Amino acid sequence: MNDILLLVQKCAHTFSFYDLETKTALKHIVLPAFPHEFTVAASGRHAYVGIFGIETAWTRGEQGDHRIAEIDLGERRLTRMLDLWPYFRPHGMASDSEGRLYAMSEANDMLLIFDRPREQDVPNMAVPSGGVKTHLVTLTRDANSAYGIHLLSNTVTRFHPRDATVTPRSVMPGPRPEGNALSSDERTLYVANRGDDTLVAIDTETMTCGRRVKTRSDPNRIYRTTAQDGRDLLLLTNSGDRSVSVFDATQLEEIERIALPANPTALSFHPSRRAAYISFQDDHVRELDLTSWRFIGEMPTLREPDASYVLAGNR
Repeated sequence: MNDILLLVQKCAHTFSFYDLETKTALKHIVLPAFPHEFTVAASGRHAYVGIFGIETAWTRGEQGDHRIAEIDLGERRLTRMLDLWPYFRPHGMASDSEGRLYAMSEANDMLLIFDRPREQDVPNMAVPSGGVKTHLVTLTRDANSAYGIHLLSNTVTRFHPRDATVTPRSVMPGPRPEGNALSSDERTLYVANRGDDTLVAIDTETMTCGRRVKTRSDPNRIYRTTAQDGRDLLLLTNSGDRSVSVFDATQLEEIERIALPANPTALSFHPSRRAAYISFQDDHVRELDLTSWRFIGEMPTLREPDASYVLAGNR
């Protein structure tokens, strides 16, 4: 079996399967309006897609949706809907090695937890994020800490994703923080501020800001990968600059800039090859070689491709 790209297409309202060798669509699953982020369970058998219900985080006048779509990845079908009511606009999504599912309600700044998502229709726990307009959530590998990224309080919080008695710790890295990624040792959280085009290193133990550097215009996401020599590299997708910046994570210096043909929205990495798949607002996904920093392929998609995930072939 060839490698498969799982892809949410926000404005086509679909979760899709694309063959990365033939660059063709294998299946489009139609979902309720405006699916956004998704996570793949540790088993690799199911994906969980947050139904945001409105086009963007700044769309006004509508409450949004309160559901999560469960997708059977083997059968390539929608199996059921999980319900977060009365919490709306699930956006940041995560799963852990124990099989738990986490969904961040951006509208209500609440993390909803499903201990057994295959058996539950509703969450069994809710934990406040400690910020306002919590767009994204990042878990540590052991799932004992979570980092919330808050668009309106302009803060980042560390909190326990299953214990509401633990008081969140906050830091203000800059205006409109959004993109974020943990270092490989999880001692540093890198955050991109869209409001002033900066990249900040946050010490995760003390929750204090360290080095701060300027980025290209409007960095909307950060993704960590490993260089051939073992260094942590950060890839920043810059919406305003229509580029990808590659930073040495230790030095926090830009070492490459890749000009793009359109506005980037998200990317994912191949699990075994040095390749990244970047979604673009011109309705294409393009493959970036992470050694030469050149594009080596592209495929057309439906409208507004966004978050993606590579399922390796021969599974």
